[in-house]
Amino acid sequence: MLSVTAVLFFGYLQLKGTVFRPYHSTETALLRVTNDLLLSSDRGCISLLVLLDLSAAFDTIDHTILLHRLEHFVGINGSALAWFKSYLYNHHQFVAVNEEVSYRSQVQYGVPQGSVLGTLLFTLYMLPLGNITRKHGVSFHCYADDTQLYISLRPSETYQFKKITECIVDIKNWMTSNFLLLNSEKTEVLIIGPKSSACNNLERCLRLDACSVNSSSSVRNLGVLFDSNLSLESHVSSICKTAFFHLKNISKLQPMLSMSNAEMLIHAFMTSRLDYCNALLGGCSARLVNKLQLVQNAAARVLTRTRKYDHISPVLSTLHWLPIKHRIDFKILLITYKALNKLLLHYNPQRSQNSGNLIIPRISKSTAILFLFSA
Repeated sequence: MLSVTAVLFFGYLQLKGTVFRPYHSTETALLRVTNDLLLSSDRGCISLLVLLDLSAAFDTIDHTILLHRLEHFVGINGSALAWFKSYLYNHHQFVAVNEEVSYRSQVQYGVPQGSVLGTLLFTLYMLPLGNITRKHGVSFHCYADDTQLYISLRPSETYQFKKITECIVDIKNWMTSNFLLLNSEKTEVLIIGPKSSACNNLERCLRLDACSVNSSSSVRNLGVLFDSNLSLESHVSSICKTAFFHLKNISKLQPMLSMSNAEMLIHAFMTSRLDYCNALLGGCSARLVNKLQLVQNAAARVLTRTRKYDHISPVLSTLHWLPIKHRIDFKILLITYKALNKLLLHYNPQRSQNSGNLIIPRISKSTAILFLFSA
């Protein structure tokens, strides 16, 4: 039976969220990073974004180091720490084929990926990584085993981008001593800013593991394609291509499906892609929004067997599907509503203490995403 200390601790975990902090997700992570990069671009800076890739990250967690971290970094002790020891130790693995069973080997490394505590324990294991990154003056954002490093400087100061290379070297040394493997070959680099000689010189000076690293024209960051000017052109094109591919397959199956089942497939394979991180599209061009709207229109026509030249608005209304522009606005409002609890600062003028207005930073870029999410 768990002690009062253990019960209170796990109650605390439940309140904090079993995996990540409340109101945070891949979408809020990308909003934070994108907003920082856009604000830096608006100041005329060049930004360097590095996406680190870990190999089999969850499978190499050392249990002894993890327990030490829980005790000395997080402050867990007593019955709660004993519970974690019981959870991690005395596990064995074996292979069974028909009636033959292999030798039982004790599991000394790894946390179960997909379990309730697995990702949380991995995040706690990675806590010292933040101190290493801050020491070099590099901004960062971690989401499970996905780590983003970024730094922004004036074009005349690009020589200082070597800070991020030094930071990566220290990160790799720390990971090596903690049984983690940084995959240099899959680490991606994106230079964000105007094309200039400074950017060209920057590409030539980037090195990782004594090898030159060439920046990409676009990188996949938590499922979203980032390009060098953060226009999300590549991302929208990828969504449209994938969505039309699935719609073509669904249309072939439609004669064998009821309307409700066909709609379920469309939401699973298409709407989920249209809605994923769509808050990032809040300031993008109307042309990109229209491209996504064509995807939704095509799905509605296939589902309802509407002719090509029939007006689509009544069809969307009948299906209770919000158009793409309104889905983006709804997502932004939803995130803002959730964030008002803790994550956004309020502006309360002396004459009206309860106005509830939000602080909006000054910026000239119309594409900026003005969300002030905490790191």
